[in-house]
Amino acid sequence: MNETKPNRLVPFIKRIAFGKKETGSKFGTFAGVFTPDVLTILGVIMYLRFGWVVGNAGFLGAVAIILIAKSVTICTGLSMSSITTNIKIGAGGAYSIISKSLGLEAGGSIGIPLYIAQTLSTALYIIGFTEGWLLVFPDHNPIIISSIAWIGILTISYISAKFAIRIQYIIMVIIGLSLLSFFLTPVKPVTDFVLIGNFENANFWLVFAIFFPAVTGIMAGANMSGDLKKPRRSIPLGTMTSIGVTLIIYIGIAYVLSVVSTPEELRSNQMIMLDKAFWGPAIIAGIMGATLSSALGSMLGAPRILQALAEQKTIPFHSVFAAKTKRNEPRNAIILTGIVIEVSLIVGSLDVLATLITMFFLITYGMLNLVVFIEQSMKIISFRPTFKIPRFVSFLGAAGCIIIMFLINPVFSFIGIITIISLYIWLGKKEMEPSWGDIRGGLFLVIAERASRISAKFPRHQITWKPDLLLPIENPDVWAGPLLFIRNITYPSGSIFGFTVKEEALPETKESLKKLLKPLKDQGIQINSAVLEDNDFLHGTKLVIQTLQGGAFRPNILFLTMGEDTRKDEAIKQLVNQAAEHELGTIILRQHSRVAYGMQKDINIWLRDKSPNWHLAMLITLQLQLNWEGKINLVTASTEKKDERRLYNFLDTLSSQARLPSMTEFHVLIGNFKDTIQGAPRGDINIFGLAQDDLPFNFMRGVNELTGSSCIFVRDSGWESALV
Repeated sequence: MNETKPNRLVPFIKRIAFGKKETGSKFGTFAGVFTPDVLTILGVIMYLRFGWVVGNAGFLGAVAIILIAKSVTICTGLSMSSITTNIKIGAGGAYSIISKSLGLEAGGSIGIPLYIAQTLSTALYIIGFTEGWLLVFPDHNPIIISSIAWIGILTISYISAKFAIRIQYIIMVIIGLSLLSFFLTPVKPVTDFVLIGNFENANFWLVFAIFFPAVTGIMAGANMSGDLKKPRRSIPLGTMTSIGVTLIIYIGIAYVLSVVSTPEELRSNQMIMLDKAFWGPAIIAGIMGATLSSALGSMLGAPRILQALAEQKTIPFHSVFAAKTKRNEPRNAIILTGIVIEVSLIVGSLDVLATLITMFFLITYGMLNLVVFIEQSMKIISFRPTFKIPRFVSFLGAAGCIIIMFLINPVFSFIGIITIISLYIWLGKKEMEPSWGDIRGGLFLVIAERASRISAKFPRHQITWKPDLLLPIENPDVWAGPLLFIRNITYPSGSIFGFTVKEEALPETKESLKKLLKPLKDQGIQINSAVLEDNDFLHGTKLVIQTLQGGAFRPNILFLTMGEDTRKDEAIKQLVNQAAEHELGTIILRQHSRVAYGMQKDINIWLRDKSPNWHLAMLITLQLQLNWEGKINLVTASTEKKDERRLYNFLDTLSSQARLPSMTEFHVLIGNFKDTIQGAPRGDINIFGLAQDDLPFNFMRGVNELTGSSCIFVRDSGWESALV
């Protein structure tokens, strides 16, 4: 009986592609960071464009371009190394770093261009592979060659990242042999060693833009952060080592090219390294291998950035592209990336793609450096990386990226920045909620603190006045306060500090207070709230007034309401006096039970020509007129007819000095004050000044029936001026 032999081929293929374990494999420093970084850096630009760079710039010019480009990546690599030893980064590399520092909106606005750059990089390397292939086989169809290379890279990345990494080991050996073949060139040195070139084909910065993609591979390992065993260790070590090794290689190639070739040869012959090599086939193999490995490295990174973007619901169809296989492969993201690459292959060219990629990477690098610089400058205890760098490194990295962008192409730089801002605004409207915290709130708090320190050095002046209300709320659950009116005397630049006093600061009370004030917050008004533990509301409110006056951002108006309960009059009186002692203005609202604020148009402000207590009333009037878009009536009264002309002149002068709207009307009423109130023009609200000595509670309670409107009673603090 014949015995069926087991098929040993399938297990063998699985071991090659996936390793011993097929699920959950993670990479170390060499496999996950150093190898993809080096192979992405030593790519198409090195073989097919670097000779042109040296031919235009000369040896020292090429070294200058290399060092400037590498200085950007060194600063970025150091910044990235520093921050990765401070936070646990997830998938997506730079996207994850920026998101966890500046929020999903900032991360997404950078992550989307980064994904595009990585995807275009893959197309760039495939085009480079095709150019190299056509130099050997000029009769072949470039579209077919590019498509075959595209299918091969897509297939490898689709199977497994580990399979791709193992193939890259072989490619690294091939590239090493090709470089050895070039450095062992048998060609005799030229007689004219050009130190500084004439830049015949392009200026310095355009040559730089063509070269810069040759150093952008430092993100290849970071983009694999979700697949690394120890990203905090592997990313710094692998990234900085790859930068140093490739820096030496590029300077060495520039020197050998300058020694064995004339500038004319370098500018006109793309395959100059092939012609000068000890063994030409090694260079051809190197070109093929390097371009494919660079494409493969970018192809591994780009879908993982897309998957990370989708995982946080940053992009459309996020549920589709966030999916992963059991082996942690973002298959759907790989398919979309492959489609985008094929479109780029059809419509793109090597030099155009190189410039586009340069801009996108510079934006990403600049933002990453900026994130580290911000965290270093904030001096917060949570930023304590084990890999520390001087602050000037991250600053130079961020500033250098911005400067180089505008030197290369100011128009495209401006468009790129506008694009990122637009993406940030669009993502901000989605109100995404990350599962982690970020530094944005702390960042603006640090800015505010430093600004307050500076502002404290300058004298306080009425010209900077804005309505900042202190709002005591006796019971947030039943308070029927006039939120819309409060909004209209604070919007757009004012603020509100609302508080209540309870014997026990229960979480339910805090939540009720926040819920009560939420409509004002939704209007864009700055809202702060607190629940104070005290068994007496009056005593607790006095403590709040005293405490807040020591702060840099302190309220300047105490806002109170007056109801029918006369038992609270004494408390109101004490709070008004307490406010005066601590230089707070006072507003007391007596709301009409039926008409409330009418049509919210006309405002009557009652003035006395001898009273100094009208500045706050005038400022509140202007706030209401701004938001109601209504008419102001300046009203005064006298018992003597002979005072009429003088009072009209008084109102006219006051209106002119306070720069009131041109439609403001003046009304001088003759007779007893209470009688004249009924003869006043109809207003949706009437504003009265409060005497400095006592509060006329009977008048305050009855006047809104005389006016047929709600009324407010205002007392200055001495820090307001309607004339500045």
